[in-house]
This record gives sequence, C-alpha cells and structure tokens, in this order.
Amino acid sequence: MHRPAHRLTSGGREASDEIVAEEVAVALVYNGISHAVMMATPADLEDLGVGFSLTERIVENVAEIHDIQIEEVAVGSSGRGIEVRLEISARRIAGLQARRRSLAGRTGCGLCGVESLDAALRLVPVSPPSGPVSRQAIERAMSALPGLQTINQMNGASHAAGWAGADGMLTVVREDVGRHNALDKLAGALARTGAAPGGGFVVVTSRCSYEMVQKAASLGAAAIAAVSAPTSLAIETAERAGIALAAFVREGRLTVYANDERITT
Repeated sequence: MHRPAHRLTSGGREASDEIVAEEVAVALVYNGISHAVMMATPADLEDLGVGFSLTERIVENVAEIHDIQIEEVAVGSSGRGIEVRLEISARRIAGLQARRRSLAGRTGCGLCGVESLDAALRLVPVSPPSGPVSRQAIERAMSALPGLQTINQMNGASHAAGWAGADGMLTVVREDVGRHNALDKLAGALARTGAAPGGGFVVVTSRCSYEMVQKAASLGAAAIAAVSAPTSLAIETAERAGIALAAFVREGRLTVYANDERITT
C-alpha cells in the first residue's frame, strides 16, 4: 500500500510516496471457533488457512477441509482484520476442542504444563527416502527466488518460501511479512494443487528455526535451505526427521548442518 513519507538526504528533505508492506491481523476460525490470530500479509489467505491446518496437524489431509471463506471484519474503532473461516470434519474439530480444553484454566506465560510442551515439541514426520539434492540445485533455487518475490520487490519487507524440484527449478513461491506464514502459504498451495513432486526441497529467505524444519518435514521435503542461520533446535529436529538442513546459502557457498549425505557436491 502507498504511504506518504519524507526522505532525508544530504541535499535536504523531500516528500515521497512509499510502498510499504501491508500487515493485517488474520484469525483462523474453525467451525465457528477462533483458534489462532497472526499478523500476516493479506494475500493467498486460502493457502495460509490450508497450510497452517496441515502443518499444525489440525487436519491430516486437505480433504478434511470442507470449505474456506475469507471475510474482512472491523477491529476496534478504526482497525480491520480478516477471518479465515474453515469448516473441517467433525472428527478433527473434536480433536481441536480437546486440545483447547487441555490448556484451559492454566496460568503463567507462554506454553505451560506437560501437555503444552508436548504440543510445542511434538514429533515431526520422517522425510521419505529420495535421491540426493545437489548443491547446484539449491543454489539455483535460491538464486531464482528474489526474481519471483513480486511483493518484496515492491515493499522490501516480505519473506518468501519456495518449493523446488530436485533440479532446483522453483515451481511454487509464496510471500508474507512472517516467515512462518510464508511457509504455511507454500504448504497450502502445494496441498491444494498437488504440485509437490517427490525429491523436492524448500528454500526460505530467513533464518531456520525449529518450526520451519517441522513445516518443511510435513511436506515430505528432502531438504530445507535458508539464506540465514539455523537454531540448535532446528538442527536437532532436522536430524531426527531425516531432512537435510542447509543454511547461509549465498555467494556460491552453503553450510550443511544436518543429514549432509542428502546433499551432494
């Protein structure tokens, strides 16, 4: 969106019209029950709803999502938000309600109690066997990613997550101000189109945290490659999931932190 600003340089002050990243409160509502609210870019929200539902294990497959509606809502006296309203199967909504009840009545900050920690550090799926991914393919995908970041080219403030085939050709890219949101949007797009061939991998324009590895593993990716650093828990999670983790992918080099046998030179 366009916003007026003033650019200050050694030559003085001048008015400018700047394109800035749009950030909106987005609520994910399941069968009429609000489950999560996040700050997100208001684009590809159907993909966000599907991807979040899958990577957070609210549903097991896209067939368990019966309907998605996007509706803008008023927030406070002058703000706005968006609700992503999903209708999911009775079995899955029952499981979601049970999960919410297990946290009811607890006090403290963040995730508290054994159940909450188990939910936060849940087991990740093991990546299926596939052929190795070459260093050249990872570099090809990462090099191509900036050219497909249409939102970031306008505002300079958006992350991207892309899916590449084993040859490094990007097939799907999604963007958001939040790195997790971008990866969830990617997961949703792949699930809705069935465009995730075996042996593919994920590239992201951010650091690589535990959640990013967990979400990539849920896609069956052979590897996740990040432009910035990984965390220790991301490395441990990748090792357990059998997914290769490469980071600092830039300027003709990369560093492999987990399952380096899945990446060839």
